Amino acid sequence: METVIRLSAALGIFCIMIGWEYVSPRRIPHLSRKQRWPVNLGLAAFNIAIMRLSLGGIAYLSAVNAANQGYGLLNQWPVPEWLSIIVTLLILDFAIYGQHIVSHKWPLLWRLHQVHHTDLEFDATTALRFHPLEIMISMLYKVLCVVLIGANPWAVIIFEIILNGAATFNHSNINIPPTLDKKLRWLIITPDMHRIHHSTLTAETDSNYGFSISCWDRLCGTYTANPKQPQTTMAIGLEPFREAHELGFLRLLLLPFQALRRR
Repeated sequence: METVIRLSAALGIFCIMIGWEYVSPRRIPHLSRKQRWPVNLGLAAFNIAIMRLSLGGIAYLSAVNAANQGYGLLNQWPVPEWLSIIVTLLILDFAIYGQHIVSHKWPLLWRLHQVHHTDLEFDATTALRFHPLEIMISMLYKVLCVVLIGANPWAVIIFEIILNGAATFNHSNINIPPTLDKKLRWLIITPDMHRIHHSTLTAETDSNYGFSISCWDRLCGTYTANPKQPQTTMAIGLEPFREAHELGFLRLLLLPFQALRRR
């Protein structure tokens, strides 16, 4: 049931975003959907299959087991459920923010995470473009966090929905008026804010690591308000990977095991 809830929410949000992109796009793409979507959607389908056969639902089950066994910080005291949900969401959100930074700074994890950044365009399908090993490592990391904090099981389900939904939203190529975007950024990660993180400029790629709420980037000094180039024309992706033919499905699966190219 937990998996059905998460996948249904993710699919619904994805459909809304690709519809919005079609009606009101922020940028005019240089590559067609036919060139990119089969790769991104193929990775998504492959990752779902891998997770279903391996670690699917383990975060929620770990939270239930921690609650039953009394493991974790929040299970040491009689904490109101509403408070445990809020604390769980905030800690997990910050934990993923920290993981994202490490994925850029540690070469071994960057080998996997660079797959996400090789996309030459930026739309809702970019949120699906991850190497399966990174997905599995991220899940194990979340399980560790869930057990250590004694995460509320319901909050874990909510968090997974927010994680998928926010990633789809802030990777989407939707047109939000700049004045509204500026106001929204005080609370959430908008597409214009996160697009900066996908810039080809290293200084911009190494900023705006948050995925749902924007406070962590502001508090930790990793926030960039505006890119050097206009949002509508700035180059997306990684400089060493500028040819679409290099970025096919099989090539991306093998990319982490090849020699690192200089950023």
